[in-house]
Amino acid sequence: AMRSTVALSIAMCQGAQAVKHSKIFFAGAITFKFFKALAPRKAAKVTPGRVNRNMTLMSLDALADALPATSRLIGLDPGSKTVGMALSDLSRIVASPAEQLKRGKFADLAARIEMLIKAEQVGGIIVGLPLNMDGSTGPSAQSARQFAENVAERLNVPVALWDERLSTAAVERTLIEADLSRRRRAKLVDKLAAAYILQGALDYLARRG
Repeated sequence: AMRSTVALSIAMCQGAQAVKHSKIFFAGAITFKFFKALAPRKAAKVTPGRVNRNMTLMSLDALADALPATSRLIGLDPGSKTVGMALSDLSRIVASPAEQLKRGKFADLAARIEMLIKAEQVGGIIVGLPLNMDGSTGPSAQSARQFAENVAERLNVPVALWDERLSTAAVERTLIEADLSRRRRAKLVDKLAAAYILQGALDYLARRG
């Protein structure tokens, strides 16, 4: 059952470049079941009141309070070479993988995110925070936090962090079980990890009510 679910999620990723993002969500129920099978996460702690030039890097609870009733969320998984991107539906129930962008100039990356914000009615951004297993902050988490702060400073949209410990490892393991080649996994893992991160945040918001 897991192999079948992953295969359908991967097929959805392959079609994402050929259709508009809004058409991806017809397979949302499939993606939802896939990410529901993975372990839930907790909201990452953010020091309140930290204000950047244009927008605050805030807690997920504060971000939820700032969102309009109908809007999407973007999930970002910033890696050293690529940035995975995912989108929620307008009701903020299901996360779907969207794109995997090269980690080049930040201005170019921010411009692509801004285009997606305008095109897809995005109300906020969730950035994965890879804390150590004991909850401490290491170099990867520091880099992700800086990335989130840069996004919040550059774009006029609320940004929150989400604890994403082992998200990439969980997705990688599932892709291996689906018998995908190393090359194919490399093309999918970051945007699937972004969807994993975003789904965890959406589930948290749903429980919050």
